[in-house]
Amino acid sequence: PQTGVSRFPIDMSSSAAVISTTVASAKSDFHPALAVTNIKNSIPFVLEIEKDHYSMWAELFEVHARAHKVIDHIIPQPGKEKPAPTDASFEMWTILDSTVLQWIYSTISFDLLTTIMEKGSTAMAAWK
Repeated sequence: PQTGVSRFPIDMSSSAAVISTTVASAKSDFHPALAVTNIKNSIPFVLEIEKDHYSMWAELFEVHARAHKVIDHIIPQPGKEKPAPTDASFEMWTILDSTVLQWIYSTISFDLLTTIMEKGSTAMAAWK
């Protein structure tokens, strides 16, 4: 018997088309912000009330948000407003906004957290 040779002929062109279509559709649901596992790799310090590091923290945060395509969640962008709850993109928008809000909460001190945290808040409200 020969090794490495299939006894069953396979039309690789159709298999490749199915695989690439499957991969393409799987990629369409993926958002780069969801790949962030530790925001502290990009923002290596905690923003505190007592220290004057806001400008540096905000710049690092904006760069991170821009790189992960969620800058519109903290800085208004034309045509990127919060979708209506009936819109198909609303669920993903909510997930991304919660992700950005978690980034904010995890890079500020407890004192700042208790100052800005509100039930049902958005990332933009926390940013302001």
